[in-house]
Amino acid sequence: MSASAATVMERDTLLSQQDGAPVEIINPYGDSKIVLVCEHASNLVPLHLSNLGLTPDQLNSHIGWDLGARDLAVRLSKALNAPLVAARFSRLVYDCNRPPEALSAMPHETEVCLVPGNEGISNEERLARAEEIYVPFHRAVSDVLRHKRRAGIDPIVVTIHSYTPVFKGEKRDVEIGYLHADDDRLSKALEYFSTYGTSYNIRLNEPYAPVDGVLHSIEKHLEDGSFDYVMIEVRNDLLQDEDKHSAIFSLLSKCIPEAVSSLDDQLS
Repeated sequence: MSASAATVMERDTLLSQQDGAPVEIINPYGDSKIVLVCEHASNLVPLHLSNLGLTPDQLNSHIGWDLGARDLAVRLSKALNAPLVAARFSRLVYDCNRPPEALSAMPHETEVCLVPGNEGISNEERLARAEEIYVPFHRAVSDVLRHKRRAGIDPIVVTIHSYTPVFKGEKRDVEIGYLHADDDRLSKALEYFSTYGTSYNIRLNEPYAPVDGVLHSIEKHLEDGSFDYVMIEVRNDLLQDEDKHSAIFSLLSKCIPEAVSSLDDQLS
């Protein structure tokens, strides 16, 4: 048993009062049909996990969170008047875009380093992390979607992510990816509206695809009722410079409503 697991068992819970809630809901009553979700919004680690044995630089890198994703999601939430559900702890503590049975939900190694605090963790600690981080996060998403439906609004889920320009030595040319499973309507509409008049390298189902398990959050909530959706991936070098970040925000804040409107037109 790892030291972190022993600590959790002694305390009975993972999160302390000082850690705060596992999830934040920004603009919960925004009247847009769009619901924004950001699973990798934070690089925080609960106090009793001692940064999982990682350095601040490691946690601040792409292994700890999706760089720039929360800031982009918050700006979109305000511009679109859309609710945003965002995780408050690092993907290394628990990746809310992975099911509890997946080893990648609490990885013990990453592209660049091992994660000492995740090595050899017990079933009890895995359960504690799932119950205290994953479950409340997805309950919050369900609550927002339920609120929309009770108001007579068919929700549209847009998840916001970023990715590193180089992964395992491979340079990634794609700059914006729109990810989808069987229902590709919103992804294709976004590709159409955001490609026109821009020079970004935009592709569907890159740099990840459903086979990589990256659509877990969307697929989980589709079980409770259908909705249009897209997972947006932005290369993180475009989100760390203010001018580049603003350009991406301007593009998405314009094209997301256009794409959503085009779906409405198809139904009318």
